[in-house]
Amino acid sequence: MKGIYIVLLAFSVSVAVAQTKIDSLERALETAKGDLKVKTLNEFFRAYINSDPVKAIEYTRQALALATEIDDQKGMAASYNNLGVAYRNQGALDKSLEYYLISLQIYTKLDNKEGIAATKSNIGNIYSFKKDHGQAMKYYEDAHKHFMEIGDSSNLIRSLNNLGNLHNNVQEQEQALKYYTEAFQLAERKGQPFADPINNIGNIYFKQGNLQRAAEYYERTLKLARKENDNLLTLNVLSSLGEVYARAGQFKTAQAYLDSAMTMSGEMQAFIFEPNILKSMALNYSKQGKMKEAYETMLRYDVVKEKIYGEESSRKIAQMEIAMDLQEKEREMESLKTEAEINALELQKTRMIITIVILGLGLVLGGFNLFYSKRKSITAVRRK
Repeated sequence: MKGIYIVLLAFSVSVAVAQTKIDSLERALETAKGDLKVKTLNEFFRAYINSDPVKAIEYTRQALALATEIDDQKGMAASYNNLGVAYRNQGALDKSLEYYLISLQIYTKLDNKEGIAATKSNIGNIYSFKKDHGQAMKYYEDAHKHFMEIGDSSNLIRSLNNLGNLHNNVQEQEQALKYYTEAFQLAERKGQPFADPINNIGNIYFKQGNLQRAAEYYERTLKLARKENDNLLTLNVLSSLGEVYARAGQFKTAQAYLDSAMTMSGEMQAFIFEPNILKSMALNYSKQGKMKEAYETMLRYDVVKEKIYGEESSRKIAQMEIAMDLQEKEREMESLKTEAEINALELQKTRMIITIVILGLGLVLGGFNLFYSKRKSITAVRRK
């Protein structure tokens, strides 16, 4: 009982801290105007995204509307990035990428290195979800380089974790473990609690078939996630624990975790987690010999998976990439065209100056000749 009390107390303190931040934002919003109001509304998104994503989206949409009205480019970029995060959590990967690309375009135009790095990291997440490891690596490494250049330790920790995830996905577990360990140690040195690397170390043990060690790391992650009021991570870990206990033959425990995860997924509209939850449920049913339930659950899994990861979604992403490439080429051509026009004007200006100089010299020489001729005539008359 004592251990449970300590965990609940820590959770209550964390919730109180989060509520204090929200109260502070509400007071700031009462007097904020212009781009400061846009920034405050986007801060609300960050305060609510892990606990109440529906409310978070409402705030960032307000931010985008105001930013567009007053032409706050930085605020618009932040709002589009936030919407990308929200749609990613809902499993709408093509829509998420569309918003990320718009955000990246604006940040690039502003030469905002922090925004560029954060958005590239988020784009890397989409490609990681789509299992396009080459593109994911490209964006993750670009983001990591930017975070190191600007000294952003918080995002650097997350960047290391993302690189660990990617190496884990391509079966480079030793390298993945190095990234996770580095991320966790950096977080500890900075005093920034970050449970994701611990969860991901649990994933490595799970892949290796060491279910006991995996469960230990997942339970450890679950405590930290609840302490930090991180509902998205809590949902992820509940799903993982459900699969671990299903494979270990502890069916009731597994179903309890998976039911909790599915409920949270619906409440938070975090549909990106549903395929894994349903697949684990089907596994749990099949290991109990409940083949009808397993079959029906797999049918649901197929529908949800196709909606999130299917060919239609991939095609939309490819179309958006092509559109962005074309826009980039158009900007380059426009830049070259402008440069050519400037050069032409400079050449024309130079020619005009040369012409004026020549005309000026002609006039001077003409005047000199006229003066000399007249003087010569006068001299000749005087001689007569």
